[in-house]
Parts: sequence; C-alpha cells; structure tokens
Amino acid sequence: MADNLRFCGVERVDITLLIKAAIMGVVEGLTEFLPISSTGHLILAGALLGFDDEKAKVFDIAIQTGAILAVIIVYWQKIRSTVRALPHSAQAQRFAFNVFVGFVPAVVLGLLLGKAIKAHLFTPSVVATTFIIGGFIILWAERRPASAVRIHEVEDMRGRDALKVGLVQCLAMIPGTSRSGATIIGGMLLGLSRKAATDFSFYLAIPTLIGAGAYSLYKERAMLSLSDAPMFLVGLVVSFLSAWVCVRWLLKFIASHSFEIFAWYRIVFGAVVLFTAHMGWVRWAA
Repeated sequence: MADNLRFCGVERVDITLLIKAAIMGVVEGLTEFLPISSTGHLILAGALLGFDDEKAKVFDIAIQTGAILAVIIVYWQKIRSTVRALPHSAQAQRFAFNVFVGFVPAVVLGLLLGKAIKAHLFTPSVVATTFIIGGFIILWAERRPASAVRIHEVEDMRGRDALKVGLVQCLAMIPGTSRSGATIIGGMLLGLSRKAATDFSFYLAIPTLIGAGAYSLYKERAMLSLSDAPMFLVGLVVSFLSAWVCVRWLLKFIASHSFEIFAWYRIVFGAVVLFTAHMGWVRWAA
C-alpha cells in the first residue's frame, strides 16, 4: 500500500490511496449485507488494486463500522423503542437477550481461531471456492417447503433459536462464506421466515461488526498512525453511504423475491475467479 507523501517538508495525502480506499468502501457497503460475502469481495478487490498488505486487512475490518451505521439508522425506530422498553418490557428484554446470545459464539471462536484463519484462509482461491459452495447452499435453502417456516417475526424467536443462528454465523469466519449469507440462509434453514432471518441478521451485525472493528483497531494500533486517518475516514464514509442504499433496497427486494439470484451470482463469479486464475489471465493474488 502506498504511504502518505511529503511535499516541501509537509505531509500530504496520497490521492491514489484515497481512491483505492473509496473503491474498497463501495465494495464493503454494497456487499456487507447481501449474501455474497463482503470479506471475499474485499480480498479479491484488494488483490486487484494492490491494496492487500497487513494495514489493508485492518482497514477492511474497520470500515465495517461505517456499513453498520447504515443499519442503525435504517432500524433506528426499533432500536430506540427497544432500549426505552428494556426496564419494563419482557418482549424487549427477550429481544436484547437473543441478540446477545447470537453474538457470543462469534466472540469466542473469533478470539480462538481468528489469527489462524487470517494466516491460512484469506486467499482468492479459498474465497472463490466458498463462493460456489455457498451458492449451492442458498439454492437448496430457497427450494425447501414453505411449511418449514415456523418463525415469522424476530420477536417470536427464542434463546435457542438465536444461539443456533449465532453458531451458524461463525461459519462466516471462513472468507467467502458471507456473514449475512450464513445468518440469513442459516436462519431460514432453522425455520425462520426470509424476513425474520434478514432482520435478525441485521440486528446481530450491530455488535458483531462494531466489536470486530474496534478489536482489530486496538490489536493493530502499533502499525497505525495519524497519517492513516484520511484513508480510514474515506473508507468509513463511502461504506456508510453505499450500505445505506443497499440495506434499503434489500428490505424492499426480499418482500417479493428469493435469494436465488445471489446464489447464481456466487456460483458464476466464483467459477470466473478460479478459471481466470488457472488460465493466468488475472493475477488475483501476489
């Protein structure tokens, strides 16, 4: 990754670096909440842009905070009413408890396995393979009998339902799997309606992505400096704006469409990555 430059003794921002940060922010915002894997797309985009060193990996995780801010704004009424009702509403307390229960598995397994997964699985070939596998799983989930749905609203979930979705979310630690894809499709396979699974996936993303971003910045704080602030700021702002557009669109889309189009996208895109890499046409990784 290019560093900031100095001009007449004064440090100035590398415009090329900011453009790359903006592109990565768009990729993050448009893919974070679709079942197509934001991490996978960031790895592939970073490989093509030459934006794939250790600092870039921290950047990829940190800008998820911008994307999750879009979810907070879209769901603000629900979040605010739940917080206000917590002291006296059993329903609000159960909802908050379910989000917490769903969040815990990712924390535990992330701390135990995160470093090993980053070291060995953050590669374009792994991403492309999991793209394809995930696509076939989505097709399978979408074609199950409608009678399998037993939970139509998030408020109807129980603690064990939330825990199961939280455990499924851990599969997203494998790049290319998709956190939203794992929680939404996993939730559907566990008996949630498409709407309930999507809503819970968004709520579960709030502590998960904020926690991951804060932890990554804290852990890698030694490699960061004040000169990196413009790059991170651009990534956060762009990811927020693109995610806000994407979330609003997705909530309208799922009202009358299945996720099959995303399944076919995953399968075709994963196959293209593997084929072009095999033929040597695209150098997806250094």
